[in-house]
Amino acid sequence: MKVMVALVLGLSSLSGGVKFDDNFRDTTLRVDLVFTGNSAEEIVTLDGLRAEGAWAGSTANLIDPFGMGRYAVQLYDMASNRLIYARGFDTFFSEYKTTKPAQEGKKRTYHETVLVPMPKRRVQLVLEMRDRHNLYRPVWTCELDPGDYHINRESPRRGCRVFDILTNGDPHRKVDIALVGEGYNVKESEKFESDARRFMDILFSVEPYRRLKTCFNVRGVLPLSAESGVDEPRQGRYRSTALGLTFNSLDSDRYLFTEESRAVRDAAGEVPYDCILVIANMKRYGGGGIYNSFTVFTSDDSLSDYLMLHEFGHGFAGLGDEYYTSDVSYEEFYPKGVEPPDPNLTALLDRENLKWRDLVTPGLPIPTEWGQRTFDSLGLARDSLWRARGAAMRKAGEAPESVKKVGEEYDGRIREATDAVVGFMEHHPLRGKVGAFEGGGYLPKGIYRPTVNSIMHQFNRSDRMYFGVSERAIEGMVRWLCGE
Repeated sequence: MKVMVALVLGLSSLSGGVKFDDNFRDTTLRVDLVFTGNSAEEIVTLDGLRAEGAWAGSTANLIDPFGMGRYAVQLYDMASNRLIYARGFDTFFSEYKTTKPAQEGKKRTYHETVLVPMPKRRVQLVLEMRDRHNLYRPVWTCELDPGDYHINRESPRRGCRVFDILTNGDPHRKVDIALVGEGYNVKESEKFESDARRFMDILFSVEPYRRLKTCFNVRGVLPLSAESGVDEPRQGRYRSTALGLTFNSLDSDRYLFTEESRAVRDAAGEVPYDCILVIANMKRYGGGGIYNSFTVFTSDDSLSDYLMLHEFGHGFAGLGDEYYTSDVSYEEFYPKGVEPPDPNLTALLDRENLKWRDLVTPGLPIPTEWGQRTFDSLGLARDSLWRARGAAMRKAGEAPESVKKVGEEYDGRIREATDAVVGFMEHHPLRGKVGAFEGGGYLPKGIYRPTVNSIMHQFNRSDRMYFGVSERAIEGMVRWLCGE
């Protein structure tokens, strides 16, 4: 295949001098795909093409320089075999592939979407996927003709309430956020607008978003739901909602996401967008964020502000989780001996060329001792209390008063144990210092994070700080999307 010659040359040698107006129309081409498979097999097929509104991305920066995401979409001009567009992204399917059912051979199907600018001429679309060594390999390709009558050119459905939250200028030179509501019924439209404005106030109160606020446009989009809330399968509660969000995604209790991604894209497509934030109308803690796909969080939990900032770190800037103590469904998210693409995680395979070496606090050794044994012992003490509580409540039987008494006896002790874990991190003497601290990416060993604690960890829920490495990654993404 002709395009394969270009693939082996690398992005850097092909990206210079691509001009938007020479290659693209100011229109978005939405490419809907279907991913089917398990951890060992993967089949990608085309689900549909749709012409949407104006292109919201940069017209100056067309070749992604970040190297993040388990996938990359690339467009090659058919006449010249020249790379004219490239962007990395992640998928819900790529997360499923790391779960136990996928490793046992169970196949699942997920819908995914990529956005590209509408080409002026025929192009070759190439979808690449990282292998176990983090090298991109082609997995699917197709030819796209901008004149193809199979491209759906229907107008947006116009069934959503749309309003401006923040307006700073031309979408080509700004980061455009579509803030979409889920689980808000006809009586809760005003609540959604209030929630949307509240969370944007929170976002732009935190660095680096605060100093970069003028780089953003934000629009609220509300597709009304028949019922309030979202599905909670383990509790036997199901709601009829616009986007199909559900707890227990990938069988993880607090993972709130949807397998109806086309509904999310339909709603967001009412406005120009670079990224999607979905507010789920719930009091319960839960959410998720997938890089260059979309981010989900609940509206009314006491930690919803932390949750939004944490998950948006994943969805917007490709930041990895800096914790290793929570139950997750992933079996092998970061293969041993391979450097993670996440800008805030490292396998420390090359200590002398640490990816954030220029930000390391002078005098700190690499790797950096931080008291992991003490932290783990505090966590084990807390977790043993939770297990003891459960066993005691089962022993108490069905009598409501007995169960209540057992719960009260343990709850205070559990709060004290949790406070000890949180306090260890939030008052750590190395708080905010940059080094290489072992434990991250769901693994206690072999993966290192840049700070003891941050928003991308679990135990920084009071001061809401990303700190230097993650702040730099976020700012880099903002500047690139703004065409700087």
